[in-house]
Amino acid sequence: MPYTIRMEKTVQAVYEDGVLRPLEPILLEERQEVTVTISDQGNIPRDHPLLAASEEWANAVEDQVSLDEVRRALATIRGSLSEAVIEERRDR
Repeated sequence: MPYTIRMEKTVQAVYEDGVLRPLEPILLEERQEVTVTISDQGNIPRDHPLLAASEEWANAVEDQVSLDEVRRALATIRGSLSEAVIEERRDR
């Protein structure tokens, strides 16, 4: 039976021009997908435009969105995804 090697590592990174850049080398293959947990040690203000309210998360549980729908929606975004999210949240 094939097995997967699992790696967990905490690294410092800097966010520049819409991209997280690690401040130290990471042993990953080119274009390897990973799961990222972001923390700035609690320094994000509660009204930051990228934070979702707890009610928004609770309501999202009921959403029935397919992967194809997500791909189609993402394909319509021009420019930076982070800029699009910030703009969308400003409009609320």
